[in-house]
Amino acid sequence: MTDAVTETDLHPTERHPAELHPWGEPFAKFAAWLAEAEKAEPNDPNGMALATVSPDGMPSVRMVLLKDFDERGFVFYTNFESKKGTQILGSMKAAIVLHWKSLRRQIRVEGEVEVVTDKEADDYYHSRPRSSQLGAWASIQSRPMENRFDLEKRVALFTAKHPIGTIPRPPHWSGFRIKPTYIEFWEDRPFRLHDRLVYTPAPGVAMGESWVTEKLYP
Repeated sequence: MTDAVTETDLHPTERHPAELHPWGEPFAKFAAWLAEAEKAEPNDPNGMALATVSPDGMPSVRMVLLKDFDERGFVFYTNFESKKGTQILGSMKAAIVLHWKSLRRQIRVEGEVEVVTDKEADDYYHSRPRSSQLGAWASIQSRPMENRFDLEKRVALFTAKHPIGTIPRPPHWSGFRIKPTYIEFWEDRPFRLHDRLVYTPAPGVAMGESWVTEKLYP
């Protein structure tokens, strides 16, 4: 006589078929929350804390700006020779948090990282103000600087080098896309009984087909 199959014996996609969601669903929810934040937050609603880790395991975090997102992931741009750039290139993993105090919400994302295409990087780079394009050449990001005048001299140098016309994108400046393996939507609730909804890629199916959700204790 065989034992009865219990709910815990089933594969997650069999156990909770109602919790399978289209791949775009968390991104639609993200877009809706970001749109509300753009109305409520006075400064940088797309600001996010970016966490990376060094080869010896030391974590590092800083604020950056989200510049694009779709079902492929979340994109930001940086100097690849900076601290965050070298740490990401070393692990090709990262995590971000967007927190909107006025809405009492936050979104956490963890995932693998890929470099955006040259076209994506070129298009974004050339959409920036000319002074910002020159700054990407002038700043030796994350390196020691003796005084502010050193930076100003480098800005003047590259301004003279590119007085008119198109400024080429520096080879060390591009974008990263975080391809999420974990997305958490957090909302404040009374008495610190907050709401936490997590999306993870559905097991047993190809990546990019569907998500499963679960609620977490606050």
